[in-house]
Amino acid sequence: MKIFHTERHAGHDPQFFLVRGRPTAAAEQPERARILLTAARAGGHDIAEAPDQGLGPIADVHTPEYLDFLQVAWAQWQALPGASAEVIPNVHPGRAGGHYPTGIVGRAGWHTTDTGSPIGPATWEAAYHAAQVAVAAADHVLATRSAAYALCRPPGHHAFADTAGGFCFLNNTAIAARRLRAVHGRVAVLDIDVHHGNGTQGIFYADRDVLTVSLHTDPNGFYPYFWGHAHERGQGAGEGFNLNLPLPAGSGDAPWLAAGRVALERIGRFAPGALVVALGLDAAESDPLQGLRITTEGFRQMAAAIAGLGLPTVLVQEGGYLGPELGINLAAFLAAFESAHSPRKG
Repeated sequence: MKIFHTERHAGHDPQFFLVRGRPTAAAEQPERARILLTAARAGGHDIAEAPDQGLGPIADVHTPEYLDFLQVAWAQWQALPGASAEVIPNVHPGRAGGHYPTGIVGRAGWHTTDTGSPIGPATWEAAYHAAQVAVAAADHVLATRSAAYALCRPPGHHAFADTAGGFCFLNNTAIAARRLRAVHGRVAVLDIDVHHGNGTQGIFYADRDVLTVSLHTDPNGFYPYFWGHAHERGQGAGEGFNLNLPLPAGSGDAPWLAAGRVALERIGRFAPGALVVALGLDAAESDPLQGLRITTEGFRQMAAAIAGLGLPTVLVQEGGYLGPELGINLAAFLAAFESAHSPRKG
């Protein structure tokens, strides 16, 4: 399988993470990408550094104000007296009216949904080039009608069109889907991360040409809390084109794979021209976030089932943190997908 990555992610090294009111070490560390790349190399895949194709594909998904904020936030924050080393907002407007601020403290609150995405000196560069990885993978799939894996870091599926959150800044999954949508009449997104892909859902919530499907830990007691419930089906023209399949915390392979069958049946009825898989490996039983308990065999079976759709497919790396089976699970997923994937003609 063709794999795209970037070495320019490593400068983004977030330090701050708030868990139940207590500051702790951030789970989204550069080492996770190195583990994933090592596993991909060991699998004998064709690996390439993603080229830079400019801001255009990113601006197709994200707003101008938000992109400007991400580029200037750290420098403007550092100019504040007594500023912290990372941009961490202390106020959020809730978007209940209000006006767009001009100062950096207000803009930081406006453009973030939580404190889980601290911005450091290299955050913009890392997020920008992660998006380029997603674009390169989508372009490869468009050219070959096959499959590609985008090793994106930082992840992206919690980022809305104008907000960061949950370790995410630019929505790599949505950027890949929008890139595919320029050619295909319909595109489906299947999110198998342990967390609901709330940003991706929000970006396409009123769009009937992009079906969004997510299986994840029940958000009543798990991030992102406010999105990912079964009754969320889309709005306007997009009503009926969003499907959430929340699972009880601690669920293992059997219910996860059963939810996967429901998801794939819905995607089959939608009949998309291409598929984007938000590949979160944080559903693993050994992942430190402990939302679900999926085994390596579970990932193999899910990969083979998804590949059975026979669609041109972009696999976009989302979550998956520093557990002992992170690289093992990626290798198993890619091998099973590649073995079972036979793109349909036409």
